[in-house]
Amino acid sequence: MKTIEIPEILQKMNGIFKSNGYEAYLVGGAVRDMILGKNASDWDLTTNATPEQVQSMFHKVIPTGIAHGTVTVHFMGKEIEVTTYRCEEGFTDGRHPDKVSYNATLEEDLSRRDFTINAIAASLSDGTIVDPFDGQKDIERKILRTVGKAYDRFMEDGLRPIRGIRFAAQLGFELEEETFAAMMNADVQEKIHSISMERFRDEVVKLLKSNEPSLGFHLMEKTGILKFFIPELAECRGCTQRDIRGFHEFDVLDHILYACDGAPKDNFTVRLAALFHDIGKMEARTVEKYEYPSASGQYVDIIHFHMHDKYSAQKAKPILTRLRFPNQLIEKVVHLIEQHMFFFETNWTDGAVRRFIVRVGKENLEDLFALRYADEYGGHRRPMDPECKEAKAIEILRQRTKEVESKNSALSLKEMAINGSDLMKAGIPAGKKIGLILNELFQMVLEKPELNTKEQLLRLAENFSKTSSL
Repeated sequence: MKTIEIPEILQKMNGIFKSNGYEAYLVGGAVRDMILGKNASDWDLTTNATPEQVQSMFHKVIPTGIAHGTVTVHFMGKEIEVTTYRCEEGFTDGRHPDKVSYNATLEEDLSRRDFTINAIAASLSDGTIVDPFDGQKDIERKILRTVGKAYDRFMEDGLRPIRGIRFAAQLGFELEEETFAAMMNADVQEKIHSISMERFRDEVVKLLKSNEPSLGFHLMEKTGILKFFIPELAECRGCTQRDIRGFHEFDVLDHILYACDGAPKDNFTVRLAALFHDIGKMEARTVEKYEYPSASGQYVDIIHFHMHDKYSAQKAKPILTRLRFPNQLIEKVVHLIEQHMFFFETNWTDGAVRRFIVRVGKENLEDLFALRYADEYGGHRRPMDPECKEAKAIEILRQRTKEVESKNSALSLKEMAINGSDLMKAGIPAGKKIGLILNELFQMVLEKPELNTKEQLLRLAENFSKTSSL
């Protein structure tokens, strides 16, 4: 009989359950991941003890979902969800059971779970696997299949098809035929459409942290789910980019999704920016006939996307707002999108580099460079050649920005040697003119950092005040 190794902390918890006459099992994703040979640090337990009995056994227990049999036990520095074996009836709200009863067996409890790979338990006593729905076989075959009829499972909770897609993408599994077909059933589609935007967003967040987010988004497109929640992305299908110049191999949608794959897995901000970085290309697209030298004098179609970075930023902000992302994250992502087509020449002066840093923001530089590399990856599904002209230019610019920053240049109004109070003390009246003078001085300091002394800036400010029409 197959077993897995039970972590020491869970063995100690099991001692408490046993000493009180109860049994407990590790269940769900942790068991699945351990069977796959992965580390699992988030643990969910199931037990024949009721929530009230669990509360009496442990010192700190939070009733996080006690109405549905779940509490969170704080034990040895960890938060561990513990759910009582239960049977469920009815899902009127498309998410929560109408009735929960606790007179269930372990097998009955596992039967209410979504997918077979998540309906596997392991005894906390000896690690023995309990697998009534052949989840281990599905893991071996890399198949994602529902427990019981897919239609029934999906009608219980409209999020389950999206979770299934996310699991398939994260694990590199195929959706079993009936499971895939049920996702496109009209009733199931209506149920999917009814879930909250926040729940959908949470799945997108997890998907964007997988190795290849494109796998999940392609499945969302095939099942029609993408057009429910992010129709602007779905509409990018068929927007061609490829012309004789060979910059792009894919249409806009595939390019966007492959750019996500090419963004750093551990940088969620850049992955999210990649997902929307070219979403405005539909509006920006133009086609012109051009006599291209390599086309033997023939006229060919050349596709342009002038100002698509601006269009994409404008379009991304309401989408991200609709998806209920935090405002601070939205602002950063939109800013990266707006700046992602930055142009650089190696003959830039230090002043030009400083203005670039100010425009982008010191804190955004590395994310912007990462987005540019991801954009290039999305062109042909391969990393940018470090020896190519584009890569060398980015690395030169990165080095130039570091050199400029190391010189202690003033790269914001706050870093200038004077402020508005200094100007007013010098006799310049409070008002709009103060801000205009400070901005003019800042532009001068960007070009010539040596001007950033209080004495020189005050003298320049007094001259501006007397001679300028600011």
